[in-house]
Amino acid sequence: MLLLMLAAVATVVRAQPVCKQRKVRTGKVFASMPLARGDQLFHAYPNTYVLRNFCKNNIVLYLGRKVFLSKDNFESSLPPLIIPKSMMVGVASVTSALFASDSVLLIVVNQKIISYNYITNTWSKPTGISSPVSHVSGDTCCFNNQFCLELSNSIFVYFRGGQLPRTQIYFSDNGGFSFQSLPRERLDRFNGTLGGIFHFHSMSQVGILEVKNSLGTFHYLEHPLNNSAGVPFAYNEPLNVIIKEGHRGFLILWSYQTLYVSPNAGQIMDTVHLWKGQKCLTLDICLTGITIHSVASNIYELALLTEDNNLYYGSQGYLGTSVILLSKMLLQLDDTSISFTDTGVLEILTMVADPQFPAFDFQKCIVNVQAVLMNPSLGIEQCNVELLESTMVNQMFTIDMNSKLGLSALLIPRPGKTLTPLVMVSNPHSLGFEAHIVEFGNTFDGNYKYKLEIELQQQHHWGIADTSFTASIKRNAISSVTVDIADKTIACVDLKPLSTLISVGCDQTKKILVQNKISACSMGILNPVDLQGNYTYTIEKEAYDPINHDAGAQNDLLVYYQYKDLGCPRLVYYDKPWKPVVEVWKNGILEEIMNAEYVITEINGIVTYSYSLTAATANCRSQPQNWSTFQTELGNVDQMSVWNRENYVSCHEDNKNNPLLWPEVEYQILGGRTDNRVIFGQRNGIYIFLLSVVDPHYSYCNLDTMFSVYVYGALPVAMFPPVLSITLLVIMTLLSIWLSYAIPKELSTERGQRFKNFCSELFQNFLESYSSKRLQGRLQWWLRSRRVRDQTERIPTDFQKQQNTQMRQ
Repeated sequence: MLLLMLAAVATVVRAQPVCKQRKVRTGKVFASMPLARGDQLFHAYPNTYVLRNFCKNNIVLYLGRKVFLSKDNFESSLPPLIIPKSMMVGVASVTSALFASDSVLLIVVNQKIISYNYITNTWSKPTGISSPVSHVSGDTCCFNNQFCLELSNSIFVYFRGGQLPRTQIYFSDNGGFSFQSLPRERLDRFNGTLGGIFHFHSMSQVGILEVKNSLGTFHYLEHPLNNSAGVPFAYNEPLNVIIKEGHRGFLILWSYQTLYVSPNAGQIMDTVHLWKGQKCLTLDICLTGITIHSVASNIYELALLTEDNNLYYGSQGYLGTSVILLSKMLLQLDDTSISFTDTGVLEILTMVADPQFPAFDFQKCIVNVQAVLMNPSLGIEQCNVELLESTMVNQMFTIDMNSKLGLSALLIPRPGKTLTPLVMVSNPHSLGFEAHIVEFGNTFDGNYKYKLEIELQQQHHWGIADTSFTASIKRNAISSVTVDIADKTIACVDLKPLSTLISVGCDQTKKILVQNKISACSMGILNPVDLQGNYTYTIEKEAYDPINHDAGAQNDLLVYYQYKDLGCPRLVYYDKPWKPVVEVWKNGILEEIMNAEYVITEINGIVTYSYSLTAATANCRSQPQNWSTFQTELGNVDQMSVWNRENYVSCHEDNKNNPLLWPEVEYQILGGRTDNRVIFGQRNGIYIFLLSVVDPHYSYCNLDTMFSVYVYGALPVAMFPPVLSITLLVIMTLLSIWLSYAIPKELSTERGQRFKNFCSELFQNFLESYSSKRLQGRLQWWLRSRRVRDQTERIPTDFQKQQNTQMRQ
């Protein structure tokens, strides 16, 4: 009965063609270039398949009896793809292909992985693969940032059907330029055959499809799913696995007579439902006896072309996947395949040989799905949604630790209809959310508008999920967020779900700065003009240890001050415990004053500073890390890069492998739960510090900054130790007090009188013997000087005498 109903549907839709065919024939006016020397590639399987570059939709690979690579969506005639003889592949049969980057295509040819750069037209063999392989897998990310690039560079190459755990699996983290063997211990718990291995970025997982006893099961290698498996499903023939674009977790597993879909990266496998109008004919389309020739999919849609020329179309959602029979086609299936060029636009592509030229033409038939679904004969229920829109579509957002993100969407139902919004995240182990819907006014025709508001945060910080469910907070993750209508009809082709990508990781717009309210320039100690003019200062050899050298400094160090990077130094009094005030900035806006744990190191090796806390006073429960620990473990590695959030271990947690043995050792971590501070020694001058955040629970970024301080107020270092000087002063004082008491008392005795007389006689004799001549000479000189002065003032000259005589007369 079911087959009769399908035949009736086919009779109805056959009456009207769903597309108009056109032939692409270009470049035939001029003489065609001869084909390059080498082996013509061909698909190893009898069906045809079109593989599109997710990021550049016009780059398309056609796999059939011939292989073609088009850079303009087959809008021109093309010669078949030929691999040079120098690659020595033998039989040029292609079993798998993947667009690895902007210009690299990875192809498995005769159990060998080959790299083809279609921009430079160069072929090469990646290194690191030493055994036969059959398939390559990856999940391309199309956003232009470092995190997305790392996702796209993660690739697996494997042999489908290999016996686990002995079969060799290779992985690449550089886009397929080189490969390494996956460690065997990660596969020891499997004993079936390998159906495939995949990067499921939608859940930040690596998934392995294990086949055993005609059942397929997805297993996962990363926490928290490393001890769980997906629901088993029938696996009676090798299945091709399609990871749908968009990182939403949707999979398609298919072969000629088998079709499965999964909305959550293989944890649950589901069949495809077949509908006619508003009635579900069967929950598994494969029960109708179809033989699949070609499969097409995009981020939301699914289409099938069967061997009996039936074209099916449907949408894939979290609540299920349904298809309808769209049309009965009249096609030559041997060289025909289907693919989506856009949402609701299905292209049927057929290779056409030209007997006069080596370049092949292409027959194209474009199906406008929305127009076909409006045909009343299909009995499709009208779309129950008028509007579903948001600004979050086709964007990638970042949520760092302790951060939140708010998103919203606008919904308008068709008059007389009600909506049931559906919000889904592909990775609930890392990303949690809260959502609520509010009425948001009315349209001009009186229809209600609704606003859906979503607040996203790391699942770990919601505090409502069990720890065995949440992923490690220290590990970066990715998740998609999808907003859809739960009861939306298949006719809503142009109102597809709203989806965006969330990176739970480092926010590249975030940076840290050390506050500089009081600087040496503002207080007049240093001149900014001088600092900008190749300013230099000297570090005494006693004040620093050379970086990466075990021996002490032999000479003073001359340092050029980098004013452009450091600005004016912060002013710090030498004897006052101090710690930097660290500001967190995002997109040029001050967000907060950081209270996370961080460490500092003087980049020139100055060691004349210490810390106010010890391991004991910091309440450590295990031995704290310090700079000497890393210098001992890592030798001559640059100390500015060895201590970071990746290897930091807090001493405030019990650690059996590192108990607290030396409680008096310096505690060298600043910030966090302690009030540890820096104490500068008795040295004035400039210090240049590198500050690195080591708290693994503050941010996924490796936050660091460089800053300078000027220490002032230190007096010159004393020649003798202060303890020695104080001791001598106390002794001299006590001795003086004792002598002031003992000497008068002793002198009053008979012995004291004899001693006094002896000292007096000795002193007089000394004066007489040593000083008499000198004193006499000094006296004569004094008297002579005296007479000379008197003669000048009192003895008259001959002229004065004459005048006085005349006056008397």
